[in-house]
Amino acid sequence: MSHNSFGHLFRVTTWGESHGPAIGCVVDGCPPNIPLSEADIQPWLDRRKPGGSRFVTQRGEPDAVKILSGTFDDGAGPVTTGTPISLLIENQDARSKDYGEIARAYRPGHADYVYQAKYGVRDHRGGGRSSARETAMRVAAGAIARMVLGDGVVVRAGLVQIGAHRLSEDQIDFGAVDGNPLNAATADTSGWEQYLDEVRKAGSSIGAVVAVEVTGVPVGWGAPVYGKLDADLAAAMMSINAAKGVEIGAGFGSAELSGEDNADEMRLGPDGQPVFLSNKAGGILGGISTGQPITARVAFKPTSSILTPRQSITRDGAETEIRTKGRHDPCVGIRAVPVVEAMAACVLADAMLRHRGQAGAPLP
Repeated sequence: MSHNSFGHLFRVTTWGESHGPAIGCVVDGCPPNIPLSEADIQPWLDRRKPGGSRFVTQRGEPDAVKILSGTFDDGAGPVTTGTPISLLIENQDARSKDYGEIARAYRPGHADYVYQAKYGVRDHRGGGRSSARETAMRVAAGAIARMVLGDGVVVRAGLVQIGAHRLSEDQIDFGAVDGNPLNAATADTSGWEQYLDEVRKAGSSIGAVVAVEVTGVPVGWGAPVYGKLDADLAAAMMSINAAKGVEIGAGFGSAELSGEDNADEMRLGPDGQPVFLSNKAGGILGGISTGQPITARVAFKPTSSILTPRQSITRDGAETEIRTKGRHDPCVGIRAVPVVEAMAACVLADAMLRHRGQAGAPLP
């Protein structure tokens, strides 16, 4: 199985399975002399790890990260050396017995059937490589990407819709995300929590939308035609488990706009630099950053692992009914928030290094 890496100059390769002894990743292309320790990575992993509230899977994983290579401490604290950074997280709470009934049956909505058809073998324990457990390593890599980007580039994401319950544009507050168990971009989540409790107690699941905003990106990152920044962002977001749609800026809403409404008009600011009067483009024009905030939204489907019996078939060609036991998220969008942030950070770190190589721009 190939295609376990993404990025160009800032390149991430992940490995491991949901119920294997460990998961890990290798980050290649990180510049040298950037201060980096486990303490710089762990807080981001803590935002994604399971068991944090009743609204997420109760699998008890500490997700404690270890740096195995790529840093050196000469007495002033560990810094990156420019060599590959290898990261490891041990799996400590896998319950493979929960998946015994689906060893030969395909779970509807999961990758079981296509993995078996393509490779002739699949790890049924939690989905193996197709499990969202893999995204912990993306978050770890994203923490390193943030160090590469520096404090001037700020990546923030939050839940803006659960099922039919959505926030309007003027209700979105990314500053409220860390203050509630849903990672929602609003301080008032009482109605959402009640709704999700009902979904969870029914043994069902619900879809969600995560919005992301990146500020501090200068004009010029990305490239035309096949190196578009928005294309890279969309591909990165669509690679996240359960993602089914991505829009940049006004996105699908732009189909309802006139040319006058959609075009972001420009004037000159006090310093003689361009000022945009709106941001329908989401901070990217022609695949290149405009200097405005980069905005995107990612739609996630409902968790496919539910207790309601679903019709399916077995590897032996028999029809059956299946209900997925085990510990699962009733809404994957909640823990997807730090993953969306991480993927955005990785794409932008790569874009920054590629821009420096193409245009000779210095690091911030």
